[in-house]
Amino acid sequence: MRILFAGTPEVAVPSLRALVDAGFDVAAVLTRVDAPIGRRKVLTPSAVAAAAADLGLPVLKANRFTPELVAELGTLGLDAAAIVAYGGIVPPAALAIPAHGWVNLHFSVLPAWRGAAPVQHAVLAGDDVAGASTFLLEEGLDTGPVFGVMTQPLEPSATSGEVLESLSHSGAVLLVQTLSGIGAGRLEPSPQSGEPSPAPKLTIDDARIDWSQPAVGVRRRINAVTPEPGAWTTLDGRRLKIEPVTDIAPAAATDQDDARVGELAPGMLRVDGKDVLVGTGTQPVVLGRLQPAGKTMMNALDWARGAAARGELVFE
Repeated sequence: MRILFAGTPEVAVPSLRALVDAGFDVAAVLTRVDAPIGRRKVLTPSAVAAAAADLGLPVLKANRFTPELVAELGTLGLDAAAIVAYGGIVPPAALAIPAHGWVNLHFSVLPAWRGAAPVQHAVLAGDDVAGASTFLLEEGLDTGPVFGVMTQPLEPSATSGEVLESLSHSGAVLLVQTLSGIGAGRLEPSPQSGEPSPAPKLTIDDARIDWSQPAVGVRRRINAVTPEPGAWTTLDGRRLKIEPVTDIAPAAATDQDDARVGELAPGMLRVDGKDVLVGTGTQPVVLGRLQPAGKTMMNALDWARGAAARGELVFE
């Protein structure tokens, strides 16, 4: 099959490499334009653009489908287009170009978590299972009929970044299988069934920790926004970035644990041995690492010992 591959971030790279390894004729790779990265705002190619260059594939860079881009795609003689986290809307004129349409690899079990941040919402909701779906792209948001699905357990301690890394590889296998089945004429999509749920992009405001929430909710939110946009809280009005925490499960707590925890108000910190505890709406959580404003990420215990001279510490 002669295909177009559209994708932008690192999570799309395993799919591109898998399709090349499987022998698909990749006519071109479509990705977003170079973006400013780092404090110096250096224009940097996307992860997919870099991978395509490494593979010797022609690259098209665009943030939207102009008439010129659509016309160029029409000259490629495409059997199908594979799209993985491209980051732009494909208009009807472009959807109609490949003979077998556009096949989207989406990181959820559709119709659950339609939108830009499916894994983040699955982690935030405490789902037991994560997964990926391949579906025929249409004008609606992730509404097209589904070709195939894969699932895997979603561990309570997993961050969105870890889940996406895993799904990027298993999802690449699913995408190859889907396009192979389409090419062989033995695979047809089926309409989605079940109640859809939205998964809009999580903003920096969504990443702020509410310490009055139960410990499980605090942990899920931090995991959901790790690594992006990154969980944060404030101390004396100054922002600190927080990495994943662990919680003390009430069912497993001993009398010694109860004495150790005591009464700890939401957001209040206490150094207990080698642990830094923070109060929540239920039992405390244990901090791992944090990053004060203007500094590098550091061990929470080292930070807390240095900050203890200020007296009582309470995250806001």
